[in-house]
Amino acid sequence: MNLPTKLTVSRIIMAILVIFILLFPFYNVGIELPRYLVGGVYIKLEYIIAGVLFILASITDALDGNIARKRNLVSDTGKMLDAIADKILVDSILIILAAQDIIPVIIPVIIIIRDIVVDAFKMEAASKGKVVAAIMSGKIKTTFLMVGVALTLFSNLPFEMFNFNVSDFCLYFACVMSIISMIEYYNMCKKFFKEKPEIL
Repeated sequence: MNLPTKLTVSRIIMAILVIFILLFPFYNVGIELPRYLVGGVYIKLEYIIAGVLFILASITDALDGNIARKRNLVSDTGKMLDAIADKILVDSILIILAAQDIIPVIIPVIIIIRDIVVDAFKMEAASKGKVVAAIMSGKIKTTFLMVGVALTLFSNLPFEMFNFNVSDFCLYFACVMSIISMIEYYNMCKKFFKEKPEIL
């Protein structure tokens, strides 16, 4: 297992830990985690821990791909694990935050539907022997989504002290970029839909 794959696996582990921390019923088992008052905003310890883990996991997301490309360690297994790690990390947390009424349900709905559709486009292109590279609008979507989730876990601090709802802005902007990138991917891949797969 090379370094990029190890980083990807560590991201999966951290994602699972975040899910566990956000869903575990601490109060029901007699554990009362403290809350902290920061700039007039209360933030729970479990969200602080989840936020730190999410940021660390997001950093590994940026590192593993760069290292794999620079050291020529790109592999099909690494790509598969990277996609799994991203879905577990981001989609699961968005669903949890929506279920806990922290963010609107429409945000995970748009993000998850977009990912399913784009993955379908890429799979169709791959069946014709074509590789669809990542596009800038998709990268922008991912950046704003990661920042938005991290800020949400930290109760929009420090911006909440100045009444700037940066976390929601980032999440909604990520939704807009999701739709834009989905349309761009469609325009890139539609030419493959009518092609017959190559028979080797």
